[in-house]
Amino acid sequence: MHHVLRRAGGEASRLTGVVLVLVLTLGACSDGGDPGVRVAAAGRATVTEVVEAPATVTARAVATVSAATDGLVAEMRVREGQLVRAGQVVLRLESPQARKNLRQALVADRQAASAGSAPVPAPGLSGRQRQADLTARRAFARARRSAQAITDPQVRRQALSAVAASRAQYDAARAQADDAVRAFQAGLGSLSGAVAALSSAQRVQTRAALAAARRTVEGLVVRAPISGTVSFTASPTSGGQSASGLLDQLPQQLQGQAGALLGSGGTSAQVSGTLAEGQPVRSGQPLVTVTDSSTLSLTAQVDETDVLLVRPGVEARVELDAVPDATYAATVVAVDPTPAASSRGGVTYVVRLSLDAGRDADGAVAPTPRAGMSAVARLRVRTARDVVAAPVSAVFRDGRRDAVWVVVNGRARKRTVRLGAQGQSRLQVLEGLRVGERLVVRGADRVHAGQQVQ
Repeated sequence: MHHVLRRAGGEASRLTGVVLVLVLTLGACSDGGDPGVRVAAAGRATVTEVVEAPATVTARAVATVSAATDGLVAEMRVREGQLVRAGQVVLRLESPQARKNLRQALVADRQAASAGSAPVPAPGLSGRQRQADLTARRAFARARRSAQAITDPQVRRQALSAVAASRAQYDAARAQADDAVRAFQAGLGSLSGAVAALSSAQRVQTRAALAAARRTVEGLVVRAPISGTVSFTASPTSGGQSASGLLDQLPQQLQGQAGALLGSGGTSAQVSGTLAEGQPVRSGQPLVTVTDSSTLSLTAQVDETDVLLVRPGVEARVELDAVPDATYAATVVAVDPTPAASSRGGVTYVVRLSLDAGRDADGAVAPTPRAGMSAVARLRVRTARDVVAAPVSAVFRDGRRDAVWVVVNGRARKRTVRLGAQGQSRLQVLEGLRVGERLVVRGADRVHAGQQVQ
């Protein structure tokens, strides 16, 4: 436990008006009259353990809006420091390139839609098949009539057999042709499906591009994401920006005039300062920050050696660097589960506190803090009331244990104690010491076991 982080255990008790039930009564003595050794009787007191941590005042919410694309500030609708409501227009950008991209995306989407609706044409095979069948039927009918007209029975039979064989060959060829047509038509169907799938994929891409282009154009009208106070920023562009790049952001009717004024030299410009109308901005550049300070809170950095003592509901007293004579009340709301590296190289945890009104030394209402102000939070992690207590100077480390020198029959005896709450000037003793027992409260490092102490 780092006692250097503890503050005002007994002092806090005095500030809250706690009166000791039984004070430690000091009495000087030792063998040889060593004035550096003093003893006192153990008594009862209220011990408050305080963890001190650096803190920062935080706003309820902070939101920053960045430029959706390259462009120019066309219109400022609000002024620096003005209160705005969520959704209110704060400024408007102009970007000819963004509007051009939107027009191109609309054309591409319409073309993709029309391409997907065009069917794959199929060749007209049905009419040709019907005409071939009609011609074949007529030819076979004439051949059959001619064969039947033959008077010689044997020759007639041979002729009719030849006609029947020819008809069978035609039917077989016709069936093969039908199979070929069906396969061809199936291939056309697959091709149509492939064309439709390709068109659908292209349409998905063009729709996505169109949606992105629309969002970019809609982003030219910058609205407040939350309610709060506006602040404008204009970060310097890295490496400067060429004059031709700035000209590209001007409306077309003004580009010629501006180019004539600037000439053809390779002039470069760098933009900085507060955002203003007519100023060029780059895609991703922060434009406006809105801060909601309707409710202020506190974030404290608590060392890992103390964080296990901090729980929701723990009360704290807060002092601001900007208002040194005032004290603000705060209450722990949450302790972040993940650690963070502290500026001193150790491990800390973020503790979040609600922040209430403060009072100055005269009891008057203290000024309202601003977000970002530095503070010191003193968290009262444990308060033990009316408990056996010993001065901090009476307790020393004996190996891995805490101990005190108890005076029994005029001689010093080392006794192990178990501590509870640890204030700045007093420590709660849970075991090893009783009220009324005399112990060395100063000069413990000068005492040895068995030493005569009156």
